[in-house]
Amino acid sequence: MSEVEARPCLMQAWHAHERELQAWLASRLDDPALARDLLQEIFIKALRMGSRFCDVANARAWLFEVSRNALTDHWRRQRPTVALDDSLPEAEPDAAPAVDSLATCLPRVLAELSAADRDAITQCDLLGLSQEAYARQLGISLAGAKSRVQRARRRLRAQLVASCQVVLDPQGGVCCFTPREP
Repeated sequence: MSEVEARPCLMQAWHAHERELQAWLASRLDDPALARDLLQEIFIKALRMGSRFCDVANARAWLFEVSRNALTDHWRRQRPTVALDDSLPEAEPDAAPAVDSLATCLPRVLAELSAADRDAITQCDLLGLSQEAYARQLGISLAGAKSRVQRARRRLRAQLVASCQVVLDPQGGVCCFTPREP
C-alpha cells in the first residue's frame, strides 16, 4: 500500500477522533494553543506511520496512546529544576560508607556468639537457607527452628549494640554506629 493509499485510512481515523483528542488534551492542559500544538504533533506522527497506519487494529487507541506519550514528554520538558547551591559541602572522598564499616564489625561480633547462634544466623540469614530447610537439617520442628533463629537474631542485635555501639531507629533498623577497633 502506498503513502497515497494510506492517507484515506489515516484521514478517516483522524476525522473520527480529532475532536475527542483535542478535548482530552485541552482538559489536561491550561493552554488551548498548546493543546492544538500537541494535536498537530500527534497528526504528524500518524502521517509518518505511512501505510503502516492502516494496519493498526484500533486507530483510536493508537492515537490516544501517542497523545498520552506526547503529553508526558511535554510535562517532562516542563519539570522545573532546582539549582544546587555552590556553598554545599562536597562529600569527603576518604570517608568509608557506614555499611562497609558495619560489614567489618559483623564477622567479629558473629565470632563472639555461641556456635548454635552463629550457625542459625549464618545458615538462615547469610546463606539464605529457609527456616523450614534449617529445621530439617537439624531434625527439629519448624517452630523450634524459627524460635532458634529469632533468639540468635536478638543476641546478635544485642552484641552489635554492645560491641559496635550500633544505634537502632524506632523501626529497629540500624541508624548509626561506632566501629570498634580490630
